[in-house]
Parts: sequence; structure tokens; C-alpha cells
Amino acid sequence: MHEHTPIADGKAANRSGRLADWDGDKAAAFLKQAANLLCEHMASRNDLTQPVVRLASPAELAVAFTEAGVPLELRVGEDAASMPRLLAALGATLEHSVRTAHPLFLNQLYARPEPAGIAGDWLTVVANTNVHTYEAAPVFTLVERAVLARLAVLAGPSWAAAHDGLFVPGGSIANMYGMHLARAVVDPDSASRGAAGGPCLVAFTSAQAHYSYLKSARVCGLGSDNLVAVPCDASGAMLPAELEVAVEAALARGGVPFFVGATAGSTVLGAFDPLVELAKVCRRHNMWLHCDGAWGGACLLSAMHRGLMDGVELVDSLALNPHKMMGLPLQCSVFLARREGLLQSTNSSNADYLFQPDKLHADMDLGDKTIQCGRRADAYKLWLTWKALGDAGLEQRMDRNIALAAHVEARVVASGGAFQMVRPRSFANVCFWWLPRALRPFDAAAASPEQLTALGKVAPALKMRMQQSGDAMIGFQPLDGLPNFFRLVFASASALRFEDLDALMSRMDALGLELFP
Repeated sequence: MHEHTPIADGKAANRSGRLADWDGDKAAAFLKQAANLLCEHMASRNDLTQPVVRLASPAELAVAFTEAGVPLELRVGEDAASMPRLLAALGATLEHSVRTAHPLFLNQLYARPEPAGIAGDWLTVVANTNVHTYEAAPVFTLVERAVLARLAVLAGPSWAAAHDGLFVPGGSIANMYGMHLARAVVDPDSASRGAAGGPCLVAFTSAQAHYSYLKSARVCGLGSDNLVAVPCDASGAMLPAELEVAVEAALARGGVPFFVGATAGSTVLGAFDPLVELAKVCRRHNMWLHCDGAWGGACLLSAMHRGLMDGVELVDSLALNPHKMMGLPLQCSVFLARREGLLQSTNSSNADYLFQPDKLHADMDLGDKTIQCGRRADAYKLWLTWKALGDAGLEQRMDRNIALAAHVEARVVASGGAFQMVRPRSFANVCFWWLPRALRPFDAAAASPEQLTALGKVAPALKMRMQQSGDAMIGFQPLDGLPNFFRLVFASASALRFEDLDALMSRMDALGLELFP
């Protein structure tokens, strides 16, 4: 073999066979400068004088990166970039990305990450460990088991006594695991036979459940026709009586009801399904009850608010997203099941090049009970954050998020008609309209089609102007025939003050009057 092997940029490997350009001192110097850049960005995250976003079009972004010396496109024959250009790429990316750690980023069900979580994430990237076997990931394997055990304790004594679980890539996948295990229980032959020739399985979710249930039904082979949307009450919670009606209808059609996907903290209204009553229906018809607590499950941290999830000890599986209310960096999602060994028996393929039963500590391997092979050490950042904040710190952050939401609701109610609640606040979700003077007072039930159309244009126009100026990011949407309204959510708002919210609502009112005089 030749000592000097040609490589892509025309340079040669050194005598040790390594490419020295990115080895040793150069790598350390680059990473130190990159870390300084990232830390400076972190240091400014509470600065309300900074915009939440410097909104730019795709064409404007292309120009900005080209001017920084790092065009977005990857050309054929791309030359290696210098360290200054790479640092410029990092700077341009931060400059033009949404500042999700900004106190006024209130757009999604996630927000600013905790510093310990960021450090934990950095460490797992540097370690670059795949959490599939104990021999490859000894510390991360034990950490994942420890965090799952602590979360099981939060869910209740029966969970602590017997549970199984995994960190998974997102709440949608956690919901799919619930449906996947339920199918394995009711139709174990499906693993070998496939869906064809098996029972017509029927699943049920609320009409306001997360869209991931629909995707799960498709991936798991049920088909969207066999996912039934159950009506909700005015708060957005599933009606147990309507679930019973839907189950009986499915039985009459020859279907096999097997799965109910409940919601703890719905995406729009923040509604909590009544788990105790749903569990009664599920037990009566021998159905698996899964709870999507991706958003609202964090209330288990709070003595004041955990009652929202009364009945969690009765569910068969649970999804939690610490990267939402708990302030962990994306992604950090958990699936828990109450039947030990079911993940392993459902998903195991016994790949003998990875999961040899006669190797050291083989009983600690986690990888064969997943549907993945490559899997990040996402548990570590939650473990480190929990160590940094303790139970009390996590609980205080949880309670503060809901207190901020209650404050906004009170401001809406006291606004004299400028703002109006769409529904009473639930959890940390505040859904409201800003009303032009011509529509005050507003009664949605009595409004004409023209009034509904006019109001539906208000939130998009207000949001567009706020984005253009870099002001707060707040989501909007229609729901159940109601015109577009703002949905303000508090996911990780430890730096947000009550007076910041007061000032925000005053700015929204002034901007609304300017746009709709």
C-alpha cells in the first residue's frame, strides 16, 4: 500500500495515515472559538432589545451567506473552507435563526433550554455514543435507566413497581410505540403474518388529539379509516360517553377496538382528557389506554397541578416530552409502558453481531427493545438538568409557566373588550382574539359569516407585522369553525416577567388599532 494516498483536495495523508489538517491544535482552536461564539449568543438570550427573529426571505438568506463567504449551496468540487469562513458560517446561522431562548418566543410548545441541558447535549455530541449496548455506552445506559425509573415514580406507585421505557426521537414516535405495543398485545401474530388476514383493528382518539396518532395508524397498518375521532366537550377534552358510542359502532361493523389515545395537554387548547373515566371504558372493552402527555405530562412535577392527570396510574403507556415544559434541548422524549419486557418481546430481532447473550453485561443492553439501531444519549441532558435544578427547581419552573398563563388570561378578561378569550384557559395555553373596535363586543355564536371572516384576518395580519419587526412570536389558528385566534403558550419561560407580558399586550393593542382602525 502506498505511504501517501491521494485524497479529495489533492493533499496527502501523513505517515501515520491521519489527515492532519483537522487534528490536534487546529481542531482545538476551532472548537474553542466556536464555543466562545455559542456562549456569547447564550449570554444575550435575555436581552429584550434583541429581536426574536430577523426575518429574511430565502433569497435574502442566500445573499447573506454568500456575503459571509459561505454560500448555502454545496457545489461539485467544493473547496475546504478556512477556519474564519467556518466561524462566519456559525455567526450567520445564529444571526438569522429564530432566537428560541428569547423570553418572547411564545410560538411553540418548546422554548429556552436550561444551561445544564445544553452542557449535557454538548457532552453527548463529543462522546458520540450510540446507546444500543452497555459495552458501547456504559454511563449513558445506566443514566437512561435511572431517569426512566425517576419518571415512573412521578407517574405513581404502580409505575414505580413495574415499568419499561425508552428515550425516543420525539413525542410522535412515543405515541406510535403505544399503538405498536397495543397491536402486539391484541394481535401477536401480526409480527409474522403482517396486517393482511388479521383482525380489523380500530383505534380511538379525541377530535383534538395530536396529528401523530393519524400517522401512527398509517405506519402501524391500521389505515386512517380505522382511527376514529371522538367528540370533545367545550374545553377540548374527550367525552367518555362518546367514546363508548364509537366503540359500540366499531363492534357493530365487525371491527376490533384495541387502542385509545388519550391526551394530557392538547396542542391548541391545552385540554386534559378524563383518564379515570376513559380507563373504565377501556377495561370494559379490553382496550389499551395510551396517554399522550408530551405537553401536559410535566404537570406531574407539580404538587399544585398534578391533579390535571388524575388517573395516570390506570393507563398502559405514557408519552412525555421533557424538551417542552421542562426546558430540555431538542430532542428529549420518553415512552413509558407499565408491562415489563413487552418492548423487548415486541421489538427484539436478536441481531447476533450486537446483542450476544454471552458477553459481559448483556442483560443491560437497551438497543434490542427499540425500533432503532442508532440512538442518541438523550437521557443524559435530562439527568444533568435534574441534578442541577433538583425536584424543587423543576417544580418552580412548572408552576411559573402556569402562573404566567393565568396572568395573561386575567389581562384579557380585564381589557374592556379589546381582547377576548376563545375558551377559558387550560394549563399553560391561552387562546384569545384581539378585536377591532367594529367587532366589539363579539359573540362568536351570534356572529355573521362576514364578521367571522373579518375577524379571521386579524391574527395573521398582526403576526406578520410582529414577525417583520422581530417582536414576540405567537402562534395562531382556527378551531371548530371559529376564526383565527392567538394561542400563547408558556413552555420554558423562567426569564419572562409579568411586566414583559403587560408590555407585549399593550403593543399588540396599539398595533391592532393601527392595522384595523
